[in-house]
Amino acid sequence: MSFIRLLSRGPAHAEKGAAFAIPEAEGEDRQRLELLDSYEASGQGWFWATDAENKLSYLSDTVYRRYGWSKEDLLGQPLSGLFTTETGEREDRLQRPMAFLLGARNTISALPVHISHGGETLLWEIAGKALFDTAGEFQGYRGSARDITESRDRERNTERLAQHDDLTGLANRRRMDMSLSNILASYRNLKRSCAYVMLDLDRFKQVNDTYGHPVGDELLKQVAARIKKIVGNRGEVGRPGGDEFNIILPDADDRGLLGELSQRLIQMISQPYPINGSRLVIGVSIGIAIAPYDGIDREGLVKAADLALYAAKGGGRGQYRFYSSEMKEGAKRRRQIEEDLRGVLDTAQLAMHYQPIVSADTRQVECFEALMRWNHPERGWISPAEFIPVAEDIDMIKPLGEWALLQVCRDACAWPEDVGVAVNISALQFECDDFPSKVEEVLIETGLEPSRLELEITESVFLGGSERTQRKFEDIKKLGVRLALDDFGTGYSSLSYLRTAPFDKIKIDQSFVRGCTEPGNNNPAIMSAIVNLAQALEMQTVAEGVESKDELELVIARGASHIQGYIFSAPLSQKDMLERSANGPLTFEARGPARYRADRRSVFRRIGVVHEDCRYHAVMRNLSKTGALIEGLAEVPLGTKFVLDLGGGQLVIATVQRSVGTAQGVEFEIPLISDGADGLCTRHRVSPFDVETNQARALPNDLHQLLDEQSGARSAQRQFAEVRVRTPHELSGT
Repeated sequence: MSFIRLLSRGPAHAEKGAAFAIPEAEGEDRQRLELLDSYEASGQGWFWATDAENKLSYLSDTVYRRYGWSKEDLLGQPLSGLFTTETGEREDRLQRPMAFLLGARNTISALPVHISHGGETLLWEIAGKALFDTAGEFQGYRGSARDITESRDRERNTERLAQHDDLTGLANRRRMDMSLSNILASYRNLKRSCAYVMLDLDRFKQVNDTYGHPVGDELLKQVAARIKKIVGNRGEVGRPGGDEFNIILPDADDRGLLGELSQRLIQMISQPYPINGSRLVIGVSIGIAIAPYDGIDREGLVKAADLALYAAKGGGRGQYRFYSSEMKEGAKRRRQIEEDLRGVLDTAQLAMHYQPIVSADTRQVECFEALMRWNHPERGWISPAEFIPVAEDIDMIKPLGEWALLQVCRDACAWPEDVGVAVNISALQFECDDFPSKVEEVLIETGLEPSRLELEITESVFLGGSERTQRKFEDIKKLGVRLALDDFGTGYSSLSYLRTAPFDKIKIDQSFVRGCTEPGNNNPAIMSAIVNLAQALEMQTVAEGVESKDELELVIARGASHIQGYIFSAPLSQKDMLERSANGPLTFEARGPARYRADRRSVFRRIGVVHEDCRYHAVMRNLSKTGALIEGLAEVPLGTKFVLDLGGGQLVIATVQRSVGTAQGVEFEIPLISDGADGLCTRHRVSPFDVETNQARALPNDLHQLLDEQSGARSAQRQFAEVRVRTPHELSGT
């Protein structure tokens, strides 16, 4: 029976569940009903009806034919059980809105609902109206429906494409901006934190230029997959464009955990990518900012993360950095370095210094590593860690590298003939097709014996492709020049490189030496593995960065054939080298502390010291993970507990372990962590949301000053005299 006939039949002829009857239609009414009947038969839409108990009493025959459903299974079923409104909630909660609509006799208009039957779930759009007889008694619903499954899928796909990156499937810039803005807006009221991480791939441009965009696209897809796997459900990953990625991590403010996540991302992204028979290698630099400490809105947080990323790239790449207020000055300094670096080769500001590499058996110097130094006329000595990354960014690394190679070979010609020299070669310099011929030209021009020259390269040179790299290795070895693999185990390590690359030496990075004598440290086992591997491949090993006697004993016991570090000597100028060699054999005795201790960095900056209800001003002279030396309070008893305000919401509980005059050595209750560079920071900070102020804003450097301003002057009795101490910057007037 058609829907029209259902409406046309009188009460005496109504089937079970039918509604009230209407008079026989004539004329225009008959034509209108025939049009509805034709629409029902066309399959473009269909009609449905319920009885007074809202059980399905009618559904167009078109539905049964289209989906292969059975009338017996559907008729008589409660409509609230067949249709569930589309809210994304769990199913038992979905039924309640539909039951409410029907129970309230509300008119239904263009309502999306799910209908599940026969093992499939469809999305329909329904409309309906409650009907009543002449006595006002509810007779059921009469309505229409149409299948919008495909159109909704197309709509969602269009929406997904508008918010997702076509290549990787990750969220695009628009979606990430919306997500971050919404999260920060809601978290501001809830006083919750959110970390924003920016990633920029290192050396991706070289892959694109060397192998083409299809390979570059495949590489980006693999990088995206690795990031998603590491982040998991902890946050949302996006690709705003190019070789940039970002991550939103709600409720993340533990900088220790964020540092561990960043280090894992660096390690995993740096592993080789097998594409079209090649093993491609890239790196990544990471900047991290955390709301509300570094910004309370999207613009502020993104800017902070971008400055942190800029610092990570400027620090040598393959690193992570947390944002700090000092980074604005760091960015300014980097721009100054970039300007001055462009003309540095026309000056006499650059020089090469040389650090001895000593035989573990004889303590005789067999080789010196050449290290570039820049003595700026206004800013003094600038660290290579600062200017080398800048040189790579502005395409200055090749001319700098060529200058260094020529200068080193000239200097070495004046040394004893049994002493070699090692030169660091940038991956960008090595990448040039004419690099082997440039080496040959320098050897001919200077007259240095090729066997005395050693080229130190990192695993990033394998980015250029194994075949090209292997040919260059072979060309260099034909010259008689030695090859050393530098910083082994820190970034792109792959044993497959060692299988074919003709290295003469492996250098164990100082990160495996530092702290290797501490209980529970795994570095000694790693060193043993590297040494055994090198011995099996008939290669020498150099342990870098040895500074204490207990470290020296350990690396020798683990089998390292050569030692390098301040335990023997700091880098020497050419003048010092010649003076040492003129006085006899180049032998260096171990001079250094008996035992390793956690690095103490000279900092010389002002901090706040809180004792009970009083706040004092002091100067921090050095800092380590576990403690610090402060100066500015007189005659402080041992065991006194302080809260040190290191700025930016960083508060540390410390106990006085040594006290002499106005200086105190304090031990931290909770050790500090690395900030990704040479600095240290606390795991957590005091949120500006915890400071009652009329305006939510990023925490000032001096939290307690803000608290003092709000609570008024403190009246507590001071227990210690405060002594004014001037920092070196204040003494110099800078």
